[in-house]
Amino acid sequence: MTKIVECVPNFSEGRDKEKIEKIISVFEKHEKIKLINYEADTDYNRTVVTLIGEADAMVVALLDMVEIVMNEIDLNNHSGEHARMGAIDVIPFIPISGITMSECVTYVNVLAEKISDIYNIPCFMYAEAAKEEKRISLPNIRKGEFEGMKEKIKLPEWKPDYGKQEIHPTFGVIGVGARDFLVAYNIDILTTDEKKTGSFAKAIRQSSGGFQYIQAGPVFLENKGHTQVTMNILNFKKNPIYRIFETVKMEAKRYHMEVPSAEIVGLIPKDALIRSLKYYYSVDDIEFPEDITLHEIVRMSERYLKLRDFSVDKIIEYFL
Repeated sequence: MTKIVECVPNFSEGRDKEKIEKIISVFEKHEKIKLINYEADTDYNRTVVTLIGEADAMVVALLDMVEIVMNEIDLNNHSGEHARMGAIDVIPFIPISGITMSECVTYVNVLAEKISDIYNIPCFMYAEAAKEEKRISLPNIRKGEFEGMKEKIKLPEWKPDYGKQEIHPTFGVIGVGARDFLVAYNIDILTTDEKKTGSFAKAIRQSSGGFQYIQAGPVFLENKGHTQVTMNILNFKKNPIYRIFETVKMEAKRYHMEVPSAEIVGLIPKDALIRSLKYYYSVDDIEFPEDITLHEIVRMSERYLKLRDFSVDKIIEYFL
C-alpha cells in the first residue's frame, strides 16, 4: 500500500514574491509530490506550504527545499510577527493514507538526520517524534527564537536531537516532527490594542488555564490595521472551532470590539468543520444534512464561522 503523508513546512519569507516562487518551484520536479497550496503573509513574514505525496518522495523533496532555502534566506536579516528559529522553521509529517503515526516518526527521523549530515543544520524533534517530554511542545523548543537559540543550543538540556550544539549561522535550526492534524486558525479583532487581544488569547490557551489543546497569542497585522488572536488547535475533536470562536467573541464583546472574520491557514479536515457546523445548526434548530457537499460546507462555514478567503481547496478531502 502506498504511504501517503501531508507535510506543512513553514519558511521564513512572506514578502519577497520572487524569492518565494523560487523556493516553491523546487517541488515541480517531484512527480510523486503534489503542491496543494502555499500562503505567504507579509506581517508574519512567513510562508506556509502544504504538500501531499508518498513518504519516501517527500523526504527527497524536502531535502531539495532545505538546500534552496539555505541559499535564499538569511535570518540575520529577517523580522516578522511570527516566532521563528529557522529559515525553515518547522517540518511536520501528518499521516494520511496507508501509513501509521509511528511510521511517520521513523521518516522524520531519517529526514532530520540527513538535514544535519548534509547541510550542517541542527534539528529538534517535536510532537509525536519528540525524544523527551519537554520537546513535545514546539513553542518550548522555539522559545528565544533564532537570536536566543545561539546560546540556548549550547545548554546541555537543549542539545539538538541531530547536529552540533551550534546553530547554522544564517539558517538557524529546524523543528522536525510528526503529528495529527493541527488546525492553524486566526480570529480577526477590529482593534489595534494588542494588549486587549492578548487577554483574549490568554482566555483560550491551555498554558494560561484556558482550553486544552490550544496554543494562542496576539499579533498586530500592520497591513490590515487590526489585531488577531492567532492559534493552533492541536485537537479539534476535543476542542472544536466553534467553542474557541464563540469564547473570543464573548471576551471581545465586553470591550465593544467587533470580531468580523476568521481564517484557516493551510488545510483543514472536513470533520473539523462539520463538528462546528452541527453546533450552529442545532442552535438554529435545523437538521444537519448528512449528504452535505464540500461547497455547502464552505458556504455555511463562511456564514457561521465567518471564515474569509475560504474555498473547497482548503478542505483536505477535496484532494483525496
